[in-house]
Amino acid sequence: QVQLVESGGGLVQAGGSLRLSCAASGLTFRTYTMGWFRQAPGKEREFVAGSSRRGISTHYADSVKGRFTISRDNAKNTVYLQMNSLNVDDTAVYYCAADRSGTEYSMESYEVDYWGLGTQVTVSS
Repeated sequence: QVQLVESGGGLVQAGGSLRLSCAASGLTFRTYTMGWFRQAPGKEREFVAGSSRRGISTHYADSVKGRFTISRDNAKNTVYLQMNSLNVDDTAVYYCAADRSGTEYSMESYEVDYWGLGTQVTVSS
């Protein structure tokens, strides 16, 4: 049984930072492209960041480039999202995603194999 469990969300002031973690189990972690998506109220789920299987290559949505950093530790079956310079537009539920066939450049929500339950990130002005 595959599980992706996110943690690290919360309430932060604009300009602040948060670090999200996603612990994976029940899958061969190193064989999956891992990524983060987010969904704000009334909006569609959108791609945020993706990491190649070995973590060498990463890709980001334009809206977070330069502020967010995705990383992974294959020994710990964990992927991280460091979020800096947060603003109110970053408020959303953040989801961890595992994609067996896609790459960090082509993660589409309809192709994701496994999702976490999500963690809420709220940025106050």
